[in-house]
Amino acid sequence: QVQLVESGGGLVQPGGSLRLSCAASRRIFSTSVMSWYRQAPGKQRELVAQTTTTGASNYADSVKGRFTISRDNAKNTVYLQMNSLRPEDKGVYYCNERAIVNVEGAIRDSWGQGTQVTVSS
Repeated sequence: QVQLVESGGGLVQPGGSLRLSCAASRRIFSTSVMSWYRQAPGKQRELVAQTTTTGASNYADSVKGRFTISRDNAKNTVYLQMNSLRPEDKGVYYCNERAIVNVEGAIRDSWGQGTQVTVSS
């Protein structure tokens, strides 16, 4: 099971940018789907961005055109570049790895501890 550590959160003004990092304890690419989720107080955790095993990316409608998910294979790290941030982007952002762990197709989810993002003037 991979260990994930998020960093890069903080306080930013509306319209500003942040880059979140997710450092993994082992190689996570090609065999796993990597995602960023976020959760605001009193709200359900939601999928923000996702990289598939084929290299394709998926984004929530609310962040399309503003957020970009990427990877650095040498550092076993996944990033989330967040531009044009809005107050509604506030929340705890979590890194997730979803992997198929056996021939039967069982799924294993790994989660980081989360990093806080606050968008406010």
